[in-house]
Amino acid sequence: MKKQSTNILSADFIKITEAKHHDPFSILGRHRKNKQDQVTVYLPYAESVCFSHNDAALTRVPNSDFFEYTIENDQVIPEHYQLSWLDKDGNTHKNYDPYTFGTQLPEFDQHLFGEGKHWHIYQKLGGHLHTADGIAGVFFAVWAPNAGRVSVVGDFNRWDGRCHPMRSLGGGGLWELFIPDLQEGCLYKFEILNRDSGQILVKTDPYGQQFEFRPNTSSVVTREDSYVWQDQQWMTDRVQRNWLHEPMSIYEVHLGSWKRDDKGNFINYRELAVQLVNYVKQMGFTHIELLPITEHPLDASWGYQTTGYFAPTSRHGAPDDFRFFMDTCHQNDIGVILDWVPAHFPKDSFALARFDGSALYEHEDPRKGEHRDWGTLIYNYGRNEVKNFLLASAIFWLEEFHLDGLRVDAVASMLYLDYSREEGDWIPNMYGGNENLEAISFLREMNEVTHAQHPGTVVMAEESTSWPQVTRPTWTGGLGFSMKWNMGWMHDILAYMQEDPVHRMHHHNQLTFGMLYAFTENFTLPFSHDEVVHGKGSLVSKMPGDEWQRFANLRLLYTLLYTYPGKKLLFMGCEFGQGTEWNFHKALDWYVLDYSHHRGVQTLVKDLNQLYKTEPALYQHDFDYQGFEWIDCCDVQQSIISYRRKHGEEELLVILNFTPVVRENYRIGVPKAGSYKEVFNSDSSYYDGSNTGNGIIVSEPKEWMGQLNSVRLTLPPLGGVILKL
Repeated sequence: MKKQSTNILSADFIKITEAKHHDPFSILGRHRKNKQDQVTVYLPYAESVCFSHNDAALTRVPNSDFFEYTIENDQVIPEHYQLSWLDKDGNTHKNYDPYTFGTQLPEFDQHLFGEGKHWHIYQKLGGHLHTADGIAGVFFAVWAPNAGRVSVVGDFNRWDGRCHPMRSLGGGGLWELFIPDLQEGCLYKFEILNRDSGQILVKTDPYGQQFEFRPNTSSVVTREDSYVWQDQQWMTDRVQRNWLHEPMSIYEVHLGSWKRDDKGNFINYRELAVQLVNYVKQMGFTHIELLPITEHPLDASWGYQTTGYFAPTSRHGAPDDFRFFMDTCHQNDIGVILDWVPAHFPKDSFALARFDGSALYEHEDPRKGEHRDWGTLIYNYGRNEVKNFLLASAIFWLEEFHLDGLRVDAVASMLYLDYSREEGDWIPNMYGGNENLEAISFLREMNEVTHAQHPGTVVMAEESTSWPQVTRPTWTGGLGFSMKWNMGWMHDILAYMQEDPVHRMHHHNQLTFGMLYAFTENFTLPFSHDEVVHGKGSLVSKMPGDEWQRFANLRLLYTLLYTYPGKKLLFMGCEFGQGTEWNFHKALDWYVLDYSHHRGVQTLVKDLNQLYKTEPALYQHDFDYQGFEWIDCCDVQQSIISYRRKHGEEELLVILNFTPVVRENYRIGVPKAGSYKEVFNSDSSYYDGSNTGNGIIVSEPKEWMGQLNSVRLTLPPLGGVILKL
């Protein structure tokens, strides 16, 4: 063995001790020097170090934490040697030297990522359980092109960036390191040295698949292949289904406030798989839509300020707990849609913001890179690696967690460069317009990729403007979304319902205007969380009149919702008429179900779901004019509308009375002679109504409204009836 002959550390050693070396693999590990192999290790907390296989001691380089060993020609040292070392606290450690392993990230993956075409890059970047040359550990990889050095720090190395500096993979900005002996559950982050400013940043893994419970922010190494799915039948059937012509009644849920346990704590995904799934099944909803369960630091953001685009929030358990929730939903024939946020991300210093000290994921210029209203940053959709990050996130949720669709938040803010900006605070595109061409290209590609990779899934747009062809194919110039939230209809209807019935005749067009554009897009009709927060009050509190009238109005509103063309969405609590507006800090006011008004609304929604699912006339042509025809949209004086919902020979007649006046002998024209049965009445005593209505009605051969036959009805006050031949 040869001893170090000088006390002066080399420049390379000094850079490693200062955590500033861009290529630690050129110094650490096993290298050929002076025709002999030499092992160099750097262990800042070691008192002594030896090889595990033969107990041969390494020599400390004087005045440093480097240890060296020169291998004599007749000695055999394994390619991947194990080191045993004693730390300064007297603890013994044994691990393989990470700096003996070659590059683990294939060039093909690096190339695809650089092209923005690696849909499964989440399987490569991040921290993953990995086996290299038969040795188990964790492989780490991260994109940080402006870094002078990147280290993995964690609970396994005292969060010291000197211990595990990573290998740079060249001009693409990727860094990697395989650390043997690490196991599932270890905590980690990336420590990044900006090469220009010298700033040191400690960041969570952008591709992390599990995080600590907030307020802690470390990434957690998790096992990704341990869950055994039982939803094969659902997944097989989903590919064959045509969602365009199927019922879709969505229950929108914020998991953190649907219910809490007895101590006010969050409920685990596995408990929700019992409680929530049973409730949704009992109520007859076909789908659950989850407000973002992507990991986020701030409860008050409801999940919309996401920091973990590949991790279900730890508020409700581990990733496999969420897989169990998804599996249970599918086994009970319930689809699940995830609210997903590619429009912006928060400025938290531990996450994506200025990730490597530069504007990496966001635009540098705040006129393109910052949402001033929301205090968040905007993605740079023109950068391949950023686009790939978001595309891979979309694929991740559909593939790894079997999600049935995504609801894309804040699409309007992505489409327009001048969204919520003053004059001079935005930069026109290359043609001088306000369209965000890069975001448009991203959205089209996202829809093309998700639909191709996972047929049968849906992608919905929350888009509040008149942008054309949101739900039309990309090859016709559309954005390629499956569906779009009909925000215009929702605002018109709620504005109308808030009018006192005596004034509604002056606002009748708000009831009927939506039909002028109802089939220009594939619309979902949303009464969402946005309508019951920020001082807007609950849906029932928006309704005018005394208590009986408010609940009658709400029942009438839901009757309109379920009979109007379009898929349906109700936010949690709305289905039983919660009196107070939504508060994310606590569970819904389930106690109100002790009162008959609230139980009546809940029963009505349950029955409407059942009717909707069993009557093809109510869902087969949600996006097609063939399924709808006005009977009378012009009865302004009495505030009554009536229409037909049709599918082939099957049809239903819907008559809605928006005043608290009983209308006796109200005549409407009917398409066929015969007996008509009242199959639904929102004023039924079952729903805590006044029970005004009709039984069997026989048509008369009296021409009316352009029809050869007609019927006379009793219309309940603030009520809707549905007739079937």
